[in-house]
Amino acid sequence: CVSLSLSHTHTHTHALSFQLQGCFTGGMFALGASFTDTPVETLQVGKDITQACREMYDRTATKLGPDDVMFNSQKGGDLFSMSSSVYLLRPEVVESYFVLWRVTKDPKYREWGWEAAKAMEKHCRNDGGYTDIQNVNVNPPSPNSGVQQSFFLAETLKYLYLLFSDDDVLPLDKWVFNTEAHPFPVDGAFDRVAGVPFRA
Repeated sequence: CVSLSLSHTHTHTHALSFQLQGCFTGGMFALGASFTDTPVETLQVGKDITQACREMYDRTATKLGPDDVMFNSQKGGDLFSMSSSVYLLRPEVVESYFVLWRVTKDPKYREWGWEAAKAMEKHCRNDGGYTDIQNVNVNPPSPNSGVQQSFFLAETLKYLYLLFSDDDVLPLDKWVFNTEAHPFPVDGAFDRVAGVPFRA
């Protein structure tokens, strides 16, 4: 789910609560931009959200993003504080990197994806696979749960693979991904899938 909320404090500053899961919205705005009356502005919203999500990764000791932050609107202070410092191998940030790469061809999205992949390999890899870390701001990380979430294989690694694949691998004008990263053919893109008429 996406949790966005504004809070006031006695100092009259504003804080925006944001969960790492909400980072898929960068790609969502980028994909939808061409269908709006303001495609340039809508695409920029997607870029800005993805930039903010990348900052959640880049400003930690492990280069992996905390699960929940409070963004600070006060100038001169830290960009965010961590409400939850755990990293759970979530896919949403690299999902938006993948979409923004396909839409803009800006190489920085591949660079950011590679940074994330290296950080996962360094801090999350264990003898049995990959696991969460309990505090992204401790390097080396604090003890983890030893749990590899199923979405890591189904989504996180899939989007990283697609980020570095050619555009003809699941092209975005012919395939749409559901919330679990399962690809479905776009209506009219194919007459039949596995011999069965299909419309997404």
